Amino acid sequence: MSAAQTTHPDGRVELAAGSTLADPRFANDDLAPVPVAGRRWSTYNFLALWVGMAHNIPSWTLASGLVALGMDWKQAVLTIALANLIVLVPMLLIGHAGTKYGIPFPVFARASFGLRGANLPAMVRAAVACAWFGIQTWIGGEGIFLLAGKVLGHGWQTAGQVAGQPWTQWLAFGLFWALEIAVIVRGMETLRRFENWAAPFVIVGALALLAWITVKAGGLGPLLSQPSALGWGNRFWKVFFPSLMGMIGFWSTLALNIPDFTRFGGSQRAQIRGQALGLPTTMTLFALLSVLVTSGSQAVYGTPIWDPIQLAAKMDSVAGTLFALLVVLVATLSVNIAANVVSPAYDLAHLAPRFVNFRTGALITGVVGIAIMPWKLIANPHVYIFTWLGVVGGLLGTVAGVLIADYWLIRRTGLALAELYRPDGRYWYTAGWNWLAVLALLAGGVLAIGGSYSTVGADGTRQGPFPVDGVIPLLKPLADYGWAVGFASALLLYTLLSLGSRARS
Repeated sequence: MSAAQTTHPDGRVELAAGSTLADPRFANDDLAPVPVAGRRWSTYNFLALWVGMAHNIPSWTLASGLVALGMDWKQAVLTIALANLIVLVPMLLIGHAGTKYGIPFPVFARASFGLRGANLPAMVRAAVACAWFGIQTWIGGEGIFLLAGKVLGHGWQTAGQVAGQPWTQWLAFGLFWALEIAVIVRGMETLRRFENWAAPFVIVGALALLAWITVKAGGLGPLLSQPSALGWGNRFWKVFFPSLMGMIGFWSTLALNIPDFTRFGGSQRAQIRGQALGLPTTMTLFALLSVLVTSGSQAVYGTPIWDPIQLAAKMDSVAGTLFALLVVLVATLSVNIAANVVSPAYDLAHLAPRFVNFRTGALITGVVGIAIMPWKLIANPHVYIFTWLGVVGGLLGTVAGVLIADYWLIRRTGLALAELYRPDGRYWYTAGWNWLAVLALLAGGVLAIGGSYSTVGADGTRQGPFPVDGVIPLLKPLADYGWAVGFASALLLYTLLSLGSRARS
């Protein structure tokens, strides 16, 4: 493609020896391509990454949200499994660029959006990650608060309140936040080593929780025999499709910024096999595990307890409680750092490479993630699944559509690596912006989320922030398929616009 880059026999590309990235407006050490010698992640590293990210509290409670909407456990697990098989496809297609060129997501987005335009999808992705960072950090702090209360006594949980919460809970939240930042500022190599041992540890912890509740219940309980409130007819399908889009939205964020990790891949085979083995299998098994444990809790306590933190807090053993606390800490750390700090750290560094590096971006993420208080989103399954995950999935689906169309259909995976960092190269477009990509993103976004609507509960109240008839009533029928609509429409529109532009040129 260019004399400024070297292509190796396995297809991976790096800058030619002696090449420099001289413009500090578009490059720093964290955004520069990883040399082939530095790309050492194996199949196990990617597998461990996904096991560590999938085994977390929100993914444990995904099935509970679906059961709360009327599904039985089989329908819930099936929905989660299908969603993760679907989202794996764009994950692998976008991840290919990271392994081939050693570049992070925002630099990859320059090929389609332009050197400056890439900040648009990068900031959308960063905003989502910051919100998720807040959710996960609050959950981790809650775990410390509840389980430490079992060890330290009643006074810990009944301490004086600050802003509606015991001050000890805010202390636990702050301690967990500081622990996360301490790990991530040490860099990506520390993250790789952490995920390698965190993954099997969390699996052992989850299986131990299952063994404990099974013994205590004398079996797995009544939840497994509970029939679906929706059946398999029309009522089920009305809930299934928006739920499927919501489950896709859960990992659609990682489908975009997966180059942030695959840029360290030792080969395409390593990243493909590691992700294919890690994502759909782990999420499905984890959902099944959560159903089994919750069913046991229903037999023991008379009501299903979906939150593993609340369940672990009921243990009588101090040793068991401390072990549960450690599992919660490791599980939440592994997903929050990998999924919700790495991406915005790169995205913020991309916004101002001269002043912000990876570590500074991580610190900014930590502050913003607290300031926006996104943990309120998970209080209601209607808001959590339909509004939050659905709308986010719809928006990010459009970005994925543009990236895949540009990289696979227009460029056939060929990029000029050095020109991704130069304002005089082919990716400068018009003043740094490719307006065709922006147009495809906006049009796809309107189609995907323009019809967003709220349902009406049994008591007649609106379940969500949108009008019942939809923001744009004409588009309401598309709202339940937000991610798919955004992805397909942006991919098609960008391809047609780009081919038309080439023909005119």
